[in-house]
Amino acid sequence: MRNICHLFVAVFIVIALLAVGCVRTQTENDLLYQTSTINALLQGVYDGNTTFKELRGYGDFGLGTFNGLDGEMVGLDGEFYQVKVDGVAYPVADSMRTPFAVVTPFESDSTLLSGNISDLTQLCQYLDSLLPTKNMFHAIRMDGVFEYVKTRSVPSQSKPYPPLAEAIEKQRVFEFHDVEGTIVGFRCPAYVEGVNVPGYHFHFITADRKAGGHVLDCSARNVTIAIDYTPDFYMDSPETDAFYEADLGEGQQTDLEKVEKGTTHD
Repeated sequence: MRNICHLFVAVFIVIALLAVGCVRTQTENDLLYQTSTINALLQGVYDGNTTFKELRGYGDFGLGTFNGLDGEMVGLDGEFYQVKVDGVAYPVADSMRTPFAVVTPFESDSTLLSGNISDLTQLCQYLDSLLPTKNMFHAIRMDGVFEYVKTRSVPSQSKPYPPLAEAIEKQRVFEFHDVEGTIVGFRCPAYVEGVNVPGYHFHFITADRKAGGHVLDCSARNVTIAIDYTPDFYMDSPETDAFYEADLGEGQQTDLEKVEKGTTHD
């Protein structure tokens, strides 16, 4: 009888551990991981301490930038690319570091074909109509032939680093027509203002993985849209003097809108 009880307890423990493992896996797969904050980036905190080897451990899909603000990062299907100011997408080495990045293990919860998308504003409105709530994080992937995509990249900055709104004055803009590729992005809730970009943030890469950048505008017809509902959020803070000393409580929404839209004084 005692042996049967011991066996029952052992089986119960194994089942409990398996259940915990399943819950943990589900949670990790629905987690959006971020390093640093968007306000830190806006203030010129361009040196990070997160390597891309570490970043791969948190997700296979995402966007961000590189130390010194050296280009736009696109993460897709477990590979990371650096779109430099020449518009070319380069493979990223594990040893490279990022001052700001957002990644997740992408698992589609909803997939559909879009209708006619005339511009980025209409795309965002259309996506809003598809989401069950605006108060949760969503990872969004769009694949297909885009009639038009306008992107940008920013050159590497030298110390003392300028604020991001000044750095984009030297951005390079690229235009693609009838191009096959993928838009990678996120929709973040309004309550993350200062931490991430409230609303939509998109990067683009061509199907041949040779070009791309931060999306400023786009149009398309019948592209495949996949949405991953991502309720959990985790952020690492950079362990750097620049981050410690930055005034991250300052409202910077105007500068953020300028940066996201790529508007300059030209």
